[in-house]
Amino acid sequence: MTDGLGLGAFIHIVVNLLCLVIAWWALESFRFDLFVKNPKSKQAALLRVMCAIALGTLVARFLLDYFQATQLLPYLF
Repeated sequence: MTDGLGLGAFIHIVVNLLCLVIAWWALESFRFDLFVKNPKSKQAALLRVMCAIALGTLVARFLLDYFQATQLLPYLF
């Protein structure tokens, strides 16, 4: 019984980290210098990290919820 929980936790961690990396990669093309006063500052770097975490979390949550919903579809009928 606990083997399934461990595997689920591992999948959640991997999906979250993968989505974080993809979000960071995608935000590299975004021009933060148009929206911040000093794009080389620590605050701008922290903003970039926080945006990547927020976007990565949203995408990971969507993917995990979608996967969970598809697993529950057989119980509909």
